[in-house]
Amino acid sequence: MNTQLIPFADLQAQYAAIKDDVDSAIAQVIRETAFISGKFARKFEEEFAAFLGIDGFIGCANGTDSIEILLKAMDIGEGDEVIVPACSWISTSEAVSSVGARPVFVDVEPEYYCIDVEKIEAKLTKKTKAIIPVHLYGQPADMPAIMSLAAKHGLRVLEDCAQAHAAEIQGKMIGTWGDAASFSFYPGKNLGAYGDAGGMAVRDNKLAETARRIANHGQLAKHDHLIEGRNSRLDGIQAAILSVKLPHLQRWTARRIELAAAYAEALRGSAVKVPKIRENAKHVFHLYVIRTSNRVALQGKLAASGIQTAIHYPQALPFLPCYAAYGLRAEDFPIAHRLQEEILSLPMFPELDNGSVQLIASLIEE
Repeated sequence: MNTQLIPFADLQAQYAAIKDDVDSAIAQVIRETAFISGKFARKFEEEFAAFLGIDGFIGCANGTDSIEILLKAMDIGEGDEVIVPACSWISTSEAVSSVGARPVFVDVEPEYYCIDVEKIEAKLTKKTKAIIPVHLYGQPADMPAIMSLAAKHGLRVLEDCAQAHAAEIQGKMIGTWGDAASFSFYPGKNLGAYGDAGGMAVRDNKLAETARRIANHGQLAKHDHLIEGRNSRLDGIQAAILSVKLPHLQRWTARRIELAAAYAEALRGSAVKVPKIRENAKHVFHLYVIRTSNRVALQGKLAASGIQTAIHYPQALPFLPCYAAYGLRAEDFPIAHRLQEEILSLPMFPELDNGSVQLIASLIEE
C-alpha cells in the first residue's frame, strides 16, 4: 500500500482546529510590524513564565541556541566538562562543544531512557562544571537525585526540556528544578511554533540578565552593549503563534497521555516493550517509543500498511561520527547501544484517534 493512512504527526490537523486564531495573530503582528522581539515576544515570555510558575522567561531563536547561551551565561567554556546523557538529539552535546567545553557522556536508564544518575559520579573530574539532564521523549529525568548530586559536587544543572513541555516530577514542573532550563518550540514539539523558536527559564536574576544580553547582541536596551553577544531573538510571528497555542497545551497533553494509555492497553501481552512511566512523574509523550528486537521487519510492515514511524535516534550520541575522536566504545554505554537497535517511535499527536491506535496495535501484534 503506497497511500499513507496514518502520519507520524499531523500539524495540519492541529492548525485546522485553531486556524482563525492563528491567522488573526499573524495578521496582527504584520499590521504592527513587530517582527523581532517586541510586544508579542514579551507577551509570550510572560505567559510561559506564568505557565511554569516562575518569575521570568527569555525567548530566543531556537532550542539549540538556548542551551549554548545558558552555558555561556554560566561562564562554562574552554577546558570545562559538562555531563550529557548518551541518548538525546545532538543539540544537547553540540551546544557544549560550541562554547569550547567537552561533553562527557553518561549511559541512560534501561527503563526510562534518561541519564542514569548512579553512573554520573564515575564521570566527574575537577573540570566538570555542569550536568544537562534531558527529559527524553517527554519522560522527566530523576531531578530530585540529580539536584542532590549537583549540590554535593557544586555543579550547575541545565535542564533540556525540548521534549517535555508540561511534564512534572513530584508535582513540580520540569524546567523549574535546575539553575536554568532550555526549551525548544520547533514545530513538532508538544508546544510548537511554525518555524524555529526557543526559550530559557532561569532562576537567578543575574544569570537571567546575562542570558538575555547574550541573546540580544550583549544589550538590554538599544546600543547598551556591555558585553558581546549574538543574534538569537524570538521572532514576533512565532511568539504570537505560541501565545495562541499555549492555552491548548494542557488539553493536548492530556490527550497524549490518553493515547499512550490506549497504546499500552492495546499492546498488552504483545512482544514489544511499551514505555514505562517513572514513579511520581507526569510523562507527556512527545514521542511514543516502543522497543522490539525485530524493528526492521516491523517498521517495514507498518510502512506497507500506510503507517509512518520514525527512530529517535538511529545512533546514540557517543557513537556519532563527529565524536569518533573520543574513542568511545559500545561496552562503555551498553544501554544506549542496545536502545539504538530496538527503539521505534509510533504515531503520536493529540488529533490521533483511538481507532488508529487500535489499527497500529493490531498490525504490531500480527
